[in-house]
Amino acid sequence: MSHDAPASDAPAGPAGPDRSRGKYWWLRWALIALAVIVLTVELALVRDQLAKAWKSLVSADWLWVLAAAAAAMASMHSFAQIQRTLLRSAGVRVHQWRSEAAFYAGNALSTTLPGGPVLSATFIFRQQRLWGASPLVASWQLVMSGALQVIGLALLGLGGAFLLGARENPLSLIFSLGGFVALILLAQAVATRPELLDGIGARVLRWINSVRGKPTRAGLAKWREILTQLESVQLSRRDLGEAFSWSLFNWIADVACLLFACFATGGHPSLAGVTVAYAAARAVGSIPLMPGGLLVVEAVLVPGLVSSGMSLASAISAMLIYRLISWIFISAIGWVVFFFMFRTAHDVEPDPAAAPTATPAEDVAPQLFSPDPDAFHPPDQKSGAPPEDPDR
Repeated sequence: MSHDAPASDAPAGPAGPDRSRGKYWWLRWALIALAVIVLTVELALVRDQLAKAWKSLVSADWLWVLAAAAAAMASMHSFAQIQRTLLRSAGVRVHQWRSEAAFYAGNALSTTLPGGPVLSATFIFRQQRLWGASPLVASWQLVMSGALQVIGLALLGLGGAFLLGARENPLSLIFSLGGFVALILLAQAVATRPELLDGIGARVLRWINSVRGKPTRAGLAKWREILTQLESVQLSRRDLGEAFSWSLFNWIADVACLLFACFATGGHPSLAGVTVAYAAARAVGSIPLMPGGLLVVEAVLVPGLVSSGMSLASAISAMLIYRLISWIFISAIGWVVFFFMFRTAHDVEPDPAAAPTATPAEDVAPQLFSPDPDAFHPPDQKSGAPPEDPDR
């Protein structure tokens, strides 16, 4: 008599390729197809501009064109340096080439796809999680780098306006610069001394809880857990100054790209006029109306270049060369990097165990906080050392 088990009771064999695929395996290919369609439509929209830009390139001074390309790549390099500096202050070490690749790919997503800035921020956040950053540190880095870039662009625009003739109202410039310095100092205080926020946060939570009819201490543990995680960020004045310097260099390099594009067409605009035209175009282009600020940046940039001392024909040619390099050329590099390095990155999930782990919040809380809900006890401020680990 055969004692073979029925086929239905046989143990399942190893999962095949079809079984290993996730439920939404098709989503990646759908997104890739959508990206190809969107890029094709955008290329069709800018076809005339590409043709004019090619004619401008043929007659342009190629040494200045190469200088503009080098300046655009230097601008992208500064983005990676900002990220590495801020993450390093939180104890997350990132190789230069990984940071560069992530920002090239993120820039391609941001400047060529609908909703690109959101997709880019999500992509960069995900990469930072894979590098070992906690969700809080990754979010802090994105917010902090964005703030530094806004400050750098505003400072660049103010500098250009000052050179153009804002000397008659220096108090306005001094007030603006004072606000920027105060914002930077406040950001450093938040990053290096989170205990300063504990009292304010506890009072706000008590007021909110009283309005909502919840217990007084509701949410207090989570708030202090966030502050505890911020303890991992040690943003010194040196690191902050380095990050801001790279942020300012990013804008300076991009202005240089535009200026070299003007020189390539034989134009000789004023530096202040080019700076103001660039700042205005970047500010308008940041409004997510069209991917890459298509048609919006051009509409602002050309009149600005004309007012800087260029003829209309030269301004149009310089704008086309600048957009061809800073937008299309850099985005093309980003898409190549994306498809070769990050196309299957979704298959790797951020592993919390792989990240630099701190003491769990429930173990750290007794060391940092007393039973008094209004008291926040940071690490030993005299020695600057963290609380001693009882397991050592």
